Amino acid sequence: MEHHFGQDAAPASGSFDKTRVLNVKPLRTLVPVFPSPSNPASSSTPQGGAPFVCVSPSGPFPSGVAPFYPFFISPESQRLSEQNAQTPTGQRVPAAPISAAVPINSFRTPTGAANGDVGSSRRSARSRGQVTEEDGYSNVEMDEVDVEDGTGTGRSKRKSQKKAKGRRSGGSADVDPDAVAADILKSLNPMVFDVLNQPEGSRDSVAYTLMIYEVMRRKLGQIEDSTRAANSGAKRPDLKAGTLMMNKGIRTNSKKRIGAVPGVEVGDIFYFRFELCLVGLHAPSMAGIDYIGSKTSQEEEPLAVSIVSSGGYEDNVEDGDVLIYSGQGGVNRDKGASDQKLERGNLALEKSVHRGNEVRVIRGLRDVQHPTGKVYVYDGLYKIQNSWVEKAKSGFNVFKYKLVRLPGQPQAYMIWKSIQQWTEKSASRAGVILPDLTSGAENVPVCLVNDVDNEKGPAYFTYIPTLKNLRPTAPVDSSAGCSCVGGCQPNNFNCPCIQRNGGYLPYSAASLIADLKSVIYECGPSCQCPPNCRNRVSQGGLKFRLEVFRTKNKGWGLRAWDAIRAGTFICEYAGEVIDNARVEELGGDNEDDYIFDSTRIYQQLEVFPGDTEAPKIPSPLYISAINEGNVARFMNHSCSPNVLWRPVIRENKNESDLHIAFYAIRHIPPMMELTYDYGIVLPLKVGQRKKKCLCGSGKCRGYFC
Repeated sequence: MEHHFGQDAAPASGSFDKTRVLNVKPLRTLVPVFPSPSNPASSSTPQGGAPFVCVSPSGPFPSGVAPFYPFFISPESQRLSEQNAQTPTGQRVPAAPISAAVPINSFRTPTGAANGDVGSSRRSARSRGQVTEEDGYSNVEMDEVDVEDGTGTGRSKRKSQKKAKGRRSGGSADVDPDAVAADILKSLNPMVFDVLNQPEGSRDSVAYTLMIYEVMRRKLGQIEDSTRAANSGAKRPDLKAGTLMMNKGIRTNSKKRIGAVPGVEVGDIFYFRFELCLVGLHAPSMAGIDYIGSKTSQEEEPLAVSIVSSGGYEDNVEDGDVLIYSGQGGVNRDKGASDQKLERGNLALEKSVHRGNEVRVIRGLRDVQHPTGKVYVYDGLYKIQNSWVEKAKSGFNVFKYKLVRLPGQPQAYMIWKSIQQWTEKSASRAGVILPDLTSGAENVPVCLVNDVDNEKGPAYFTYIPTLKNLRPTAPVDSSAGCSCVGGCQPNNFNCPCIQRNGGYLPYSAASLIADLKSVIYECGPSCQCPPNCRNRVSQGGLKFRLEVFRTKNKGWGLRAWDAIRAGTFICEYAGEVIDNARVEELGGDNEDDYIFDSTRIYQQLEVFPGDTEAPKIPSPLYISAINEGNVARFMNHSCSPNVLWRPVIRENKNESDLHIAFYAIRHIPPMMELTYDYGIVLPLKVGQRKKKCLCGSGKCRGYFC
């Protein structure tokens, strides 16, 4: 039976007349037709119908129009929004409250993920419950959350990341990561790029890469911290910084390899999975198994090159030289557990059993300072000795691989195990002379240790935890301090302490120094904020378990039982403030080993050439720790230090309150000596005594004075 639909009826199949097709446009190109203000009747609105009205979801709403779900907004929020709209251009104001509006796609029911994966990506490789992009890198958050604020959920944050885009504060400008990165890269020493462009990595290229990443990550975090509303979701500057550096080629050891990675030493620590990517230690930013293709005869087979064991699976990590590693897959939060399959990473590990190639092992350990975070420790090279299948607690089959550490490598994970035993008192620390050198003056004890010779301890001195100034001077800039009763907040632009720091808090939520400012302004006696204010970081005393130990050739030194994250405050230089005349007198008596001189010339960070001189402070500061001092007096000199100092001025309207604080330049593993550059006095005076440097660094100047 034929059906006729009038003049525009479609022709029969096979006789379609293409000349009759009208100009077809995609739906997204259609534009609504609005009535003319001067002649509403001329519009195409049907007679008697209301004119077409277009309203922003957040208002304001004309008469007869109401907000609809999920864009409800209170009249108060609308009033504040209108007030902010009248703010003069260019004036920086605190972010106004926003409506409860969220993107429609955040109400979408999440799709199930197979084998514990967190969503889909192009050519995703599902590895131990995680997803990576086709090149082995991913921009989604890690399963083990790398923590900036000391909190984490332990779950993937891909969905939360999408939600966060709708939570930005009204009136606050979005951060331009590319502009921030461009400013940082512009300030780099040109020789850094020469080092990074070398085909093979080196210790310098690894150090430069990690330092640039830290500076970029912390700067992005500082800016975002000041522009987001309180209690809003984290914006993961670690992922943004890592992605920027990957896109710009700021990395080292980009070619995958089996065996050791040039420039990465056994025992090195990392706080972010992206750091492992940037230095070429472990390519996937989320997956636990990394592998490459290897040609054998006519076929290509995968071989494992590195694994990360961080507690996500039932791994046996009790033995320091043997690791029982669980395969990937078999975990799905929506569908439950299932048998693991011999594919991808599991297959690569199985092939490595037969090929006997070396596999790098990175162990993820609990961060003592931030228990919800992790520290990733490179434990060296292992070989897979055996593999089998066994039933897991879930009742399903999992692959197990026995990895044995190759002999002759420096200790790494075993150092952490030893410290754990000392802490739990299950084993005693050898060579302890005094359990607490401070006699209770610090929050945590500082033990005195000598397992080298028969020396019973350093020369007598009185331990004091802070600076002693018998002749205080008037402050250069008198300040009444802040009135932040609940503590200084990063988006409170009226806070005078924030204004003195250039508009930002100098510390992150994790108490890390945010950038390389020459002077840090902290809250002080004149401020109304509490002692736990995040702008009083250097005033809380010691946080790390330190020990003063006997070195082999440099006398006494200082090191920590804990891992120290880059940018972390370690201690201040305590002692008695003296004048220049007293400095000259002590120097003539050869008793200047325990004197801090702020006027010396320093090369603290060779990556940034602008940071080659002593930080600019209001007046010279000389501190003698000969008779009275703290742990800082035991820090030795190094031409390649892992600690730097910064002047800290505390708000005090009565007197000058200047202190010297020490911060970690890079991540410092447990039991590594803490050192800083003593600097040199220029110009050198006739007959001035030079001291032989014993730092052992490849960049040793040979002396300091």
